[in-house]
Amino acid sequence: MCANELKEVKVEDALLEQPEPRADSHHHLSDICKDADHRKLAICSIICGLSCFGIMSLKYSVKARETRKRLQNEDCPETREMVKKYSEKACKWGIGSIVAWVVLILIFPLLVGFLSYVVTFID
Repeated sequence: MCANELKEVKVEDALLEQPEPRADSHHHLSDICKDADHRKLAICSIICGLSCFGIMSLKYSVKARETRKRLQNEDCPETREMVKKYSEKACKWGIGSIVAWVVLILIFPLLVGFLSYVVTFID
């Protein structure tokens, strides 16, 4: 009985010692998404996509990260909206870069085949 009572007291003390979560904590910026600034997607879109679109993705990714760092102490909706806007633009440019590259890879052989087909009719 004494051991059980001792364990209960220790658990209760441990619960009392835990700090309460602060109402003004800045976890809302990290809740936007797991990779909030899409840095990895931007780098992959430069390597595995059209580089000009990938560079735009990286540009917005850097803007999102720098805005979050610069304004991390401000708890206002405008800050969250700016970071969210830059993050969404980085994601769109990154995905667009990879999709455009895949479309070009698929269309190029079709265009070459169509060109040879047209040339045979000309002769």
